Amino acid sequence: MEIVSHEDQHTSRANDLGAPQTMKKTKRYTLLALNVFFLLVGASGSPIILRTYFIHGGNRKWFSAFLQAAGFPFLLIPLLLSFLHRSRRQPSAGSHRLFSLSPHLLLYSTVIGIMTGVDNFLYAFGLSYLPVSTSALLSATQLGFIAFFSFFIVQQKFTAPLINAMVLLTLGAVVLGVHANGDRPEGESTAKFYAGFVMTLGAAALYGLILPLVELAYAKAKQTVTYTLVMEMQFIIGIVAAIFCALGMAINHDFQSMQAISREAEAYELGKAKYYLVVVFTTVVVQFFLLGLVGTINYSSALLAGIVIAFSIPVTEVLSVFFFHEKFDGEKGVALALSLWGSASYFYGEYKVYHRSTPSL
Repeated sequence: MEIVSHEDQHTSRANDLGAPQTMKKTKRYTLLALNVFFLLVGASGSPIILRTYFIHGGNRKWFSAFLQAAGFPFLLIPLLLSFLHRSRRQPSAGSHRLFSLSPHLLLYSTVIGIMTGVDNFLYAFGLSYLPVSTSALLSATQLGFIAFFSFFIVQQKFTAPLINAMVLLTLGAVVLGVHANGDRPEGESTAKFYAGFVMTLGAAALYGLILPLVELAYAKAKQTVTYTLVMEMQFIIGIVAAIFCALGMAINHDFQSMQAISREAEAYELGKAKYYLVVVFTTVVVQFFLLGLVGTINYSSALLAGIVIAFSIPVTEVLSVFFFHEKFDGEKGVALALSLWGSASYFYGEYKVYHRSTPSL
């Protein structure tokens, strides 16, 4: 679930077309601040709310994965507003289409949606057995996977900062792995704990593959990539991911007249009402993350989005200690330092590339 977009090459196009050029600076910065807030809340809050589901009696991993994708209908609101805005400004026949995705991008979005559904399950599986603090640090390794897969998929060059980031993030995961058994929650088997460890790394690796594929889809698109088009792709990805996870729920017998989920709600430690609150807030918080990500990239850059997500790691660590009383020992401190150092190195490298590719005004 943790995302760091790799769309710097397309940011200028999205900025030019996604928002009116006459937008006042105050309004633009207000919208940027709002989207940064959404992104920070989503990035730091989603692992907390997902872990809350599992730690108090929830055990349906496919259901948790489904919830991560089930918020896609919320995207209809900004898409409808964008449609009405286009209809007023450009009352031509072509501007009256609610969705403008080409068949090519629709196919890409479908494939990426299936991969996202798998990733949601891996992430949910990992969080069902791992402390939030450990999961957040492992998820930070996705930056290294993004750089690795981008080299092969979109021919991104390996620079010294990127190599440094990959090494540091790998070392952070190794530090956690070597001393992980001491972080195992009470009553949980070693096998399940390490299964969660591997699944979380797998989720980070898969998302590291998904994002370069999204960038490739933008590069291969035979239409202008705008903020609205990005939301349309996210909407299709969400639908497909939700359907994929719903199939997983059906195979896991979670749809037996909804009795399984109803029984889980009745037995939930925090009570039935709070169970359904956790379910709803999971969907909302994850959607905050996705909307904040797209909005931050549109009104600023992918670089700022990445910095906000990197900043969310220590925020998540603090929240996990506060809400779940998780241990934060020396090994986690070292892993956090390595993760932040690696993230800083990564974004410094991206900043240099972005700065060189941006013409001086």
